[in-house]
Parts: sequence; structure tokens; C-alpha cells
Amino acid sequence: MSLLKETDFGTPERPGPATVALTVDGVPVQVPPGTSVMRAAKQAGVDVPKLCATDNLEAFGSCRLCVVEIDGVKGTPASCTTPVADGMVVRTQNERLGRLRRGVMELYISDHPLDCLTCSANGDCELQDMAGVTGLREVRYGSGVEAGANHLDLPTDSSNPYFDFEASKCIACSRCVRACDEVQGTLALTIEGRGFESKVAAGAGVPFFESDCVSCGACVQACPTATLQEKSVVELGMPTRTVLTTCAYCGVGCSFKAELRGDELVRMVPYKNGGANEGHSCVKGRFAFGYASHPDRVLEPMVRNTLSEPWRTVSWAEAITFTARRLREIQAQHGQGSIGAITSSRTTNEEVYAVQKMVRAVFGNNNVDTCARVCHSPTGYGLKQTFGESAGTQDFRSVDAADVILVIGSNPTDAHPVFGSRMKQRLRQGAKLIVIDPRRIDLVRSPHVEAAYHLELAPGTNVAIVNALAHVVVTEGLVDREFVNSRCEDFEAWERFIAQPEHSPEAVSEISGVPAETIREAARLYATGGNAAIYYGLGVTEHSQGSTMVMGMANLAMATGNIGRPGVGVNPMRGQNNVQGSCDMGSFPHELPGYRHVSDDGVRSVYEQLWGTPILNEPGLRIPNMFDAAIDGSFKALFVQGEDIAQSDPNTQHVFAALGALELLVVQDLFVNETAKFAHVLLPGTSFLEKDGTFTNAERRINRVRPIMAPRTGKQEWEIVCEIAQAMGYPMHYDSAAQIMDEIALTTPTFAGVSFGKLDELGSIQWPCDVEHPDGTPIMHEDEFTRGKGRFVETVYVPTSERSTRKFPLILTTGRILSQYNVGAQTRRTANVAWHAEDVLEIHPHDAEVRGVTDGDLVALSSRVGRTELRARISDRMPVGVCYTTFHHPVSGANVVTTDNSDWATNCPEYKVTAVQVDLVPEPATADSARESSGARQPAVAGGNR
Repeated sequence: MSLLKETDFGTPERPGPATVALTVDGVPVQVPPGTSVMRAAKQAGVDVPKLCATDNLEAFGSCRLCVVEIDGVKGTPASCTTPVADGMVVRTQNERLGRLRRGVMELYISDHPLDCLTCSANGDCELQDMAGVTGLREVRYGSGVEAGANHLDLPTDSSNPYFDFEASKCIACSRCVRACDEVQGTLALTIEGRGFESKVAAGAGVPFFESDCVSCGACVQACPTATLQEKSVVELGMPTRTVLTTCAYCGVGCSFKAELRGDELVRMVPYKNGGANEGHSCVKGRFAFGYASHPDRVLEPMVRNTLSEPWRTVSWAEAITFTARRLREIQAQHGQGSIGAITSSRTTNEEVYAVQKMVRAVFGNNNVDTCARVCHSPTGYGLKQTFGESAGTQDFRSVDAADVILVIGSNPTDAHPVFGSRMKQRLRQGAKLIVIDPRRIDLVRSPHVEAAYHLELAPGTNVAIVNALAHVVVTEGLVDREFVNSRCEDFEAWERFIAQPEHSPEAVSEISGVPAETIREAARLYATGGNAAIYYGLGVTEHSQGSTMVMGMANLAMATGNIGRPGVGVNPMRGQNNVQGSCDMGSFPHELPGYRHVSDDGVRSVYEQLWGTPILNEPGLRIPNMFDAAIDGSFKALFVQGEDIAQSDPNTQHVFAALGALELLVVQDLFVNETAKFAHVLLPGTSFLEKDGTFTNAERRINRVRPIMAPRTGKQEWEIVCEIAQAMGYPMHYDSAAQIMDEIALTTPTFAGVSFGKLDELGSIQWPCDVEHPDGTPIMHEDEFTRGKGRFVETVYVPTSERSTRKFPLILTTGRILSQYNVGAQTRRTANVAWHAEDVLEIHPHDAEVRGVTDGDLVALSSRVGRTELRARISDRMPVGVCYTTFHHPVSGANVVTTDNSDWATNCPEYKVTAVQVDLVPEPATADSARESSGARQPAVAGGNR
């Protein structure tokens, strides 16, 4: 489409029925109470000039361009700050108003560079537009030097990798400052000085890059001039056309306008009508798209017979023939179950569906698993057992109605920043916050946000804590008996279990380190504070009791009646863009699409009739089982779709040994990642900018992913899978991704009403989408649970076997950082490395002091399974005895030290609890040699082709 310009109504929409009637320039209009005159005018088709107003920010009334006349009102009030009244008569145009507006514009232009023809914002500058709208033809005060004192010599701040701040063009409208406050919630920007000295500042006189700015882009989007401008626009020029698509980073699933100039992507702008993000973005989605055109991209297939041979670039036909032949040979020699596949949470639903179909219909087994195994598989199990559906209960908008927010094992401002911003806005409006996390995340205390309670528990004691919260609810008479009696089952047995003394806060305090009274007060707040919502992340699931903890949270929500309406629920914060979708599509070895077990004869018959081949009725191998079987010699070939398991999976030495034992490893990816170093076939993948399909985000929202360019590899990923299947002798073909979605809808009840056409019409759909819910289901379990009645499950706390010892006295936990994503394959190939050039180890001052470690020192991090080296950062975010790191850089290889402990039900690895030791590593004396040493270090691992 041509460049999409969204309508700007000037001020935010107000809720409620349109009961206020007024006329604007003789045009009658009805709007809800509280609506501004400016917005009412726009709804009547009348444009009022404006500069400081935009409809995602509250009215400010500083530019004085939007003045109007209102019958019975003295003077010329600002239409942005004036609310409508019934019977109001408004005039927006006459000679008096025109004269006032031209006078205002003269003052702006007299202190503004007159370089419009060469300005990067030429054609997209509201100041330029308003000069035309107001009919400004001369500037009586002169301009520039002629006008006397001015700001034209102010410097340009180019410190941010993605945008410039050209202060000489700033009109001090405060839109950027307000966007940082009202949209992002960081409050990094301010207006410094008074009167003529007023200017925008990023913190206390520091450049943007050194300030608290998180580079979300809200200020750039809000700026009405070229003051804040993307460097890509300065370099490439203004875009001329738009493609609507979906971000390929975290599980929020933000909608974006990809804006192009010809076939070149100029910028990504958050889409105001995006169901998940509503016009907001983070540094990754907004700016970090350069990896798609990075020179490291693999664009042609490569093969080799052994890992000792160099890669050989081949045609698609040769690569597909080679792959199919080797898969068939291995099955013929080692059996039908000797091969399998791992699907990706970064690819589309359609691409994932194609891979699991290939495994079941072509390989003839159920040996398919997904990277969700190592993150949210306990969510699927736990919520299925209690609620009957393997997905979160709410939409993101629901948090606006929450009175109490319980965040457990999640760091929304870093891992899910757009939703984190929305949560912060709700907290600033008065909602209460409880944080359960061993680390003091930013939400515990940041500008205008402070948690009511921070339960700084010992890693591995989640289940004990949630049981203690429930114990308080039961023993203090805080159960919602009406909800439980009408909507739930197995409550009495659970009530007896949870009331036992070992679940009391006093008993659990000894286990968790959290004061008993803090546990009690937090439980009372959750149970009695109004609408209470639980949001959780990998700090819940990546434990030996991850599934138990998910069921424990479900128990707590049901016991207090916090299910089935806005503002409540149990909400998993999915880590990757399509974790939910990859699970929905049947990527687990025991489930077909829609979470239906492979042993169900009726479900299997649907696919057997459609696919024309029998499907095994027994589950296949999970990822850990594949690794073990590869090492013992019974599993010989693996197809890996878009996952770097050599970097992301725990116990790296074990993973390396498994991959090195395979006779055939096929990797489909954008880059030669750590896993591809063990591969025999590398099939180049497509970036999200080339994909046609859908992603499903953490709120079950199915969003369209539209290509802005043809695949740089020449093929879509689902086409490659189909061609491998055909080369193996199975007739698998689709004309388009839309046709794959049609098959998904045909066979999967929760997707029955979904199609590309309907998604184009509605924008997005939250499953279930069926006859009863033709437009989707924002909130689940409103009248009854998917399984009928919610089921209470006894959640026995079992301490993890991974404990600190004399040899390994510290506990390591892991997480993410704002600027980076997952294993960093994408973000490390963008300017985001400016914020996080390497992983570091956060260690408490006490633990550092006793080891002689100072900030920035190189330290060795070792566990019972491995050792690596990284820089230390002294931090009191963790309690004594706990350290923390991220896993975005392969050079540090955090998973070299994580163990193969896993969740009892799903084998999700226990990344969050690893007993470790930290030792100072001696370095060369000079700074230069120290840097060389740092750059050359590698994780100490065995196996593979290193």
C-alpha cells in the first residue's frame, strides 16, 4: 500500500456512550463525556491546527495553535484542553482565530532553521504543515540571526545508535517528554530551564546514550519536527509506502508499519491499531531490524559429508535431494524412530505446522519437539491440568482493570518491555504490585513505581511460597466460596492439604528466606485488594517444579475468584514471538495441533484421512530424550528449524556430544550459528521481513506477518519442508501460506474461524475462534472453564536436588536484558550491542569481596558440569549467595554451567538454579592485553568441531 498515515484525533478517546451533542462549524456531532473539543471537531471532519497535541498523549495546551471560539465562553480557549458540553457551539475558523494562529506560527518560525528543502523531515513535518494551514506568508520578526537571540547554534546529539536529537529544531512542545512519561513510563526526558532557556534534556546534562532513555522510540514518534529523527530516515530519505506486519522478537507481538522507500526498508513504526501494542514499541522491534540484511546471512544452501570437511555451496535441488536421501538411508538402517525434528518459536505458525506434519506424515513418527520445551512447557501442562487449556487467560488490555498485580519470575520491563510499560502506567494509576523474585527487578522500585511487597525468595522455593500464600487465603477465611462452589472441583481435598502447618508462612520462611509477615501481608493484598492478576515468566517454569508452580498459581487464582473477567487471570509472559503458536501447532511429541493427545483415535483419524497416512498413537521423543538417544546410538538424524540448541539448551557439553554423535544434522536458519557448526546441511531461512504467515503472541493473539520483500533465499521455509517431503516420496504441497492456515482451521477447533482474509479484516484474532466466538476470545473461562470445572491440584513442595555445597557455594540464576533477545543471533548483529557488548555476571558485594573480585574483573564461573569466563558486575540486586547472568553471547556460554536438572512433568530445564563457584581470573597487567584476553576467551567445553 502507499504510505499509511493514521488519523490523529489530537487527544485520547474517552470511554462510554456518545451522549454529548454539539456542533462544530455547523456540523453536528455526538461524543462521550470528557471528550475534548479538538477530538470532537476531528470526528465531525473538521481539522483544528495543532502542534503540542497528539492522540496518544493527554492534552497539554502549550502551543496555542488550536484556539477556537465557543458561544458563551470568553476568549479563545484551547480546543485540546476544553471538554465538550451538551449544546456547545464551536467555531474553528474566522479572521480573528486565523490572526492569532499566524502570530503563534511567526514566533515558532523566527527561531527555527529555514532549511525545509534539505531537512530530513521535509514532507513529514507538522511545523511545516501548520505554517501552510495557518496561511503564514511572512515573519515580521525576521528569522535566524535577524530575529535576535535564538537557538539555532545548539548542537546535535548523535550519541544514540538509532536516532539524532537536533536541538536547533526543537520547538519545546514537550511531546517527547510526555511520551517518555505517559507512554513508556521511563521519565528519562525533561524540559530544562525556564522561558527562552527552556529546552529538552535527557537527564542531568548527559547525551541520550548515557541517560536513562531506553530507546523505545516513543519520543521520535511523538516529535512533530525533525528534532528527533531516525538516522535511517536521514540517510535514506522519507519512506513512500507501508506494509503492515508483526515484530519477530518477544511474545508481546507488536504490530508495525514497515515503511519503505522503493524496496528498501527505511524504518519500523509501531501501528496505532495494533491489538497488542496500540502504537508503542521497544528498542528491538522499533530499531533492531538490521540483522535481516547483515552480511552474515546465509543465502544459499550448503552441505558437507563430515564435520571435518569445508562447507560446499549447492543448489536448492541438490540440498533437498541430499537431505531426503540421507534421511531415508538412516531410517532404513536404524529404524523409523531414528530421526526427528525440532520446530522453532521464531518461525510462523504455518512453517511450524509444516515441520510437524513432515515428522508425522513423512518420517512416520512423533519425534517432534519445540524450543518451548526449554521455556514454557510447564505452562502448557499446568494450565491444562487445572483450567483445561494450555494458554494464558487474558488479553494485555486486561491489566488496565487490575487492582493488584502479582509478578512472579518475570522481568517485564526488560523481557516484555511494551507490556511492561503498560503495566507501569496501571501501577502509577494506583494498582498495587507484589513481586516474587530473588532479584530486585526494576519494577520493585523505579520512577513513580514501587512494589508494595518484594518477596526476595531463595531460588528453587517458588512452590513453597505459592503454597504459603494459598495457606493464608484458606486459613484466614479469604476464599471466594461462591466462585469455588459454582466453578471448581476437588477443592475440599486441596483445602485440607494447603491448610497443613508445613505450608504456613512461618514454616515456609525458614525455607525461602522471606519473612513470614511479608508473605501474610502479600497474600491478604492479593486476596482482598480487588481484581488481582498474576503475570509470570521463566522464573516460574524453568525449575524442577515448574509444572507444580503453574498449578499452584492456578489454585491461588481459583481460590480467590480471580479468573474469568478483566483485570484478573493467570498470564504466562512468553519469551519468543511465536512460543504460543509453536505449541498450538502440535510441536510436542505427545500432542497434535490444538493440544490433542496422539492417543486419541478420533483426533488421529482427522489427520489420517486428510494426510492419507497412518499416525502413530504413542508419543515420540522430547528434546532431552533425543540428545540421550543420539549419545547412546539409537537416534541418528535431526532437522532443526530456526533454533540454536547448542547455545540455548542446558549442559552445553552434553548437547555438543549429542550433536556430534548424529549422522545427519540439518539446520534451517539465517546464520551459521553454534548449532550449525555441527550440521551437515544448512538450509538458509527467511527473516520476518520476508515471511508470509502468522505469529501467535502470549495473549493468544494471531497476527499477520506480511513480507516486505521476496525471500532473499528464493524460497519460503514451508516450501523447503514441502520439497523435502516430496523428495522423500510424500505428496506435500501448498500454493501459499494462506492455504496452510486453511488446513489448520479445518483440523484445529480453536482455530476453526481463522483465515488470512478474516485476519486482514479484523487486524488480529485471539483464539479460540469458532462458531461460538467468531471474532475470537479476549478473556478465557468467563462462564466456565474449558474443562468444565476448574480443578484444584495438590502441589507438594519438593526441594530441588541442585543445592549449594562447599565446592559450589553460590546459586546462579539467569535472565534477559532489554537490548538483547534470546541467544542474540539477531540482536548481536545490530547496533543494540552498544548497550550490551557481552554477558556479565552480577554478584553481590559481599560475595565479591570475599573472593577479591572488583567491578569489571574477569572471573571464572564453574559448576559441576562446566566452566566459563565473563566479567563481574558488583550489584546488590541479588541477595548474598545468589549471582545472575544473561545468555545472549556465545562467547560467554552461560549454559556451559547449567545442568540437566529438569521439570518433573515436562523436562523443562532448571536454568534458574545452578550451584556455582566464582573465582578471580588473573589478567595481563596492561589494558590492551587485558582487552585482547577478553575478546579471545571461549567457554571451556568439550566435543564438537572446536
